[in-house]
Amino acid sequence: MIERAVRPELELLLGQYPVVTLTGPRQSGKTTLAKQVCSGHAYVNLEEPDLRALASENPRAFLRRFPAPVIFDEIQRVPDLLSYIQVRVDEDRTPGRYVLTGSNQFHLRSTITQSLAGRTALLTLLPFSLAEASTLSGNLSKEEWLFRGFMPSVHSENQEPTRAYRNYLQTYVERDLRQILQIRDLRRFEILLKLLAARTGQMVNASSLANEIGVAQTTVQDWITVLEASFILFRLPPYFKNFGKRLTKAPKLYFTEPGLVVALLGIESSEQLSRDPVFGGLFENMVVLEALKARLNRGKVPALHYFRDHLGNEVDLIEDRPQGPLAVEIKSSESWHSDFARGLKYFQKISGVSGGHVIYGGDLEWEGETFSVHHFAKTAPLFGQ
Repeated sequence: MIERAVRPELELLLGQYPVVTLTGPRQSGKTTLAKQVCSGHAYVNLEEPDLRALASENPRAFLRRFPAPVIFDEIQRVPDLLSYIQVRVDEDRTPGRYVLTGSNQFHLRSTITQSLAGRTALLTLLPFSLAEASTLSGNLSKEEWLFRGFMPSVHSENQEPTRAYRNYLQTYVERDLRQILQIRDLRRFEILLKLLAARTGQMVNASSLANEIGVAQTTVQDWITVLEASFILFRLPPYFKNFGKRLTKAPKLYFTEPGLVVALLGIESSEQLSRDPVFGGLFENMVVLEALKARLNRGKVPALHYFRDHLGNEVDLIEDRPQGPLAVEIKSSESWHSDFARGLKYFQKISGVSGGHVIYGGDLEWEGETFSVHHFAKTAPLFGQ
């Protein structure tokens, strides 16, 4: 069984808090990790109708039947249970009593804030990182990584990626989100997903999307908000500092699973992927995800941004660090070009930040005077993994 990078942080929190809440997209490995780390805990899956009914209708009897220490899987299915867990935690604050998992922040975050504030630690688990997936699948090309994606079951069970992600889309994304949003016309929602997939790594205009789909702009905004709350999308905000420049204010949108983007675009092979116009955005998505996963696995807030001014000067990724921002430019090309570092040099000039990094699709690596160059599959140390 693969060792997840987040495990040390989870074990640390279990020794400090009576409740630990592990969130993340469906099929990211939350249940497997919780069972692996908390082998002495009972396990209850609240997706099971009978158990969910008991937890909803008679929470006290439910908690008597399943006393701590216990794992409650998909806790968002019975959010009212959190208030009763709060009472038991206030009576006994022994660390690690309850482990909760959830795959939707839409209802869970607000309920936890109200019921378990100060009693629970929050940790987010995304699908495999490159380093984690490599232990099962070896060294793949960038096209193969993007086609296979990083869903644990694709690698651990050797599932065929196209079928796996289409099933994932139908089984979880459409079912869960249709239930939350009460969508009557699923076709329009599917169109939105495909349009967002084609715009991976770009700033998204909700008004333009609404016109293409034929719905209100507020509807598009609501759908994107729920996609983000369900860990399907995440926003990369712009980097704001007083540089005396007009800076872009809109966030970029990325998917938490590149394999899902490939499925939405109808791409059925890694060879086909390499010829697709969205390939550069997908490669950028993969690298940005590596930085995001590295921070989340250490229990840190994302603190990730991009930089772009009104003249088009841009740096793809900036990570806030105590010692100063880490600036990273991302290029999918296998051939090195000196202008890859143009955005970095501009950012260094206006910010006073020294150093920077270029991550690209080729094999050359070196340390220069003002920036260093990295192969995409060897960047784990750069992001602290």
